[in-house]
Amino acid sequence: MTAGTIGIVLFCVFFGLLFIGSPIMVALGLSTFAVYFLVDKDPVMLIQMAAASLSSFPLMALPSFILAGALMEASGMSRRLVAIAENIVGPMPGGLPVSTALACVFFGAISGSGPATTAAVGMLMIPAMANRGYHPAYAAAAAATAGGVGIIIPPSIPMVIYGVSGQQSITKMFMGGIIPGLLIATSLCLMHIFINRHRRGDGLSWSIEKLVHSLKDGFWSILAPTIILGGIYTGAFTPTEAAVVAIFYTLFIGIFVHKELRFKAFMGALKNTSWLAGRVLIIVFTAYSFGRILTEYRIPNELAEWVLSFTQSKYVVWLLVVILLVFLGMFMETLAIIMLVTPVLLPVMMAYGVDPIHFGVILVCCCGVGFSTPPMGENMFIASGIADQSLEAISFRALPFVAVNLTAIALLVIFPQLVLWLPNMLQAVE
Repeated sequence: MTAGTIGIVLFCVFFGLLFIGSPIMVALGLSTFAVYFLVDKDPVMLIQMAAASLSSFPLMALPSFILAGALMEASGMSRRLVAIAENIVGPMPGGLPVSTALACVFFGAISGSGPATTAAVGMLMIPAMANRGYHPAYAAAAAATAGGVGIIIPPSIPMVIYGVSGQQSITKMFMGGIIPGLLIATSLCLMHIFINRHRRGDGLSWSIEKLVHSLKDGFWSILAPTIILGGIYTGAFTPTEAAVVAIFYTLFIGIFVHKELRFKAFMGALKNTSWLAGRVLIIVFTAYSFGRILTEYRIPNELAEWVLSFTQSKYVVWLLVVILLVFLGMFMETLAIIMLVTPVLLPVMMAYGVDPIHFGVILVCCCGVGFSTPPMGENMFIASGIADQSLEAISFRALPFVAVNLTAIALLVIFPQLVLWLPNMLQAVE
């Protein structure tokens, strides 16, 4: 059976199941199983894939960050951080969504993972936004779309994978991701301000006295990410270990300093963590199996060669590549995309005169969009579980932010120096 036939069967079954209302998890799993049945493969391999997908390094930190976020809520730390955010933005329209986007930049520098960033920030900010009168689906969309910045701001696990796969400098990749990450985060903030331009401010008022009081009351809460970030940058622990450090730090502050963490709330945090992590990991397993079919039969390779055979214009090729990457991000896990397309597309783009660092950063940015586009959309599922909103409602609210994200990527394509300026400065210093 040819790769084209397998691709047609895979996507026809998948979209057919979605059309009749099947959950995305079921559609991904059954379409994968249908291909296994047609090619007469042992379905036991699906169980082996499950074990492989759940041992993915970026996912290892996910349950720990979900638990840390839940404990921050139960111990009073989240309430104090929200108070600080309110007093910083004051009467700014859309202040809490803006704070959410900026917090994702900060937590992205802690975890290097989009889902972990969404979990950590979402557990804190989605309930706060809902309590301030924002629609829960909008609050979930704000956290999910901003969570994609987590893999662009260094340190970034996908950038490490690209550096290894494409034999490029990881340090230059990290430097190249700073300006794009800040650009995308700023674009998201401006969109929040525009959407909420007629809304009353989230903070009742602004004064230096209130800000100082909130900073004093939330000192131990602010210190938590400082310890985590400092530990990662100094090499004291990895991002995965940092998630565990965050749990024990939050437990200590909640029990002995704030004295607000009770046993019932602790058990509730464990329950919520188990439910959210289990829901996400099951979807990741089915999506990983779906992606394995694509990889095994080289369907993306065939698609890439097909779309790149139409033109010799560098910008038209860039357009086709970005469309391809965003499309793949809808169905495949980020690391699988990077390991799959780098050997195929990197030589092609270099033949068109594209710098490999420039291509790598755009690749990671496109993968960041994939975190907030179903059906794979891990960030969307995490935010959906936290906000208790349907995926469809969140996806609709996320459309303006996906558009802004793509606009920022277009600017990065048109103006390569936005990516290459810092890496070139590093090279000049060396």
